[in-house]
Amino acid sequence: VQLQAYGGGLVQTGGFLRLSCAVSGGTSRIGTVAWFRLAPGKEREPIASIPWRGGIGHYVDSAKDRFTIFRDNAKNTVYLQMISLKPEDTAVYYCAADPRRRVGVWSPSDYEYWGQGTLVTVSS
Repeated sequence: VQLQAYGGGLVQTGGFLRLSCAVSGGTSRIGTVAWFRLAPGKEREPIASIPWRGGIGHYVDSAKDRFTIFRDNAKNTVYLQMISLKPEDTAVYYCAADPRRRVGVWSPSDYEYWGQGTLVTVSS
């Protein structure tokens, strides 16, 4: 299974971005896809997760107001829509996947497959 995250870039405070996570090489083995982020000087932080087929997204409390996770199985892609971005959202954003269908699971060690990350920079 390969994951490729893309869509990051430089955006001003208050702006929005939509990140994409393209999944390939064995989508039948995917149960859950999640987004994490890693900011300078911080630990990897979970954002949201969604079942690969069926079901809805789940969010950590800090992400519920401004982030939306959704998928398009026809395109084998999971998205993270981000609005009202703040400088503290600056981070490398990663998508991750696991064969188990478990939402609301937030430890990075719970995910077997990882993409390479895409950098989001929010300027003040």
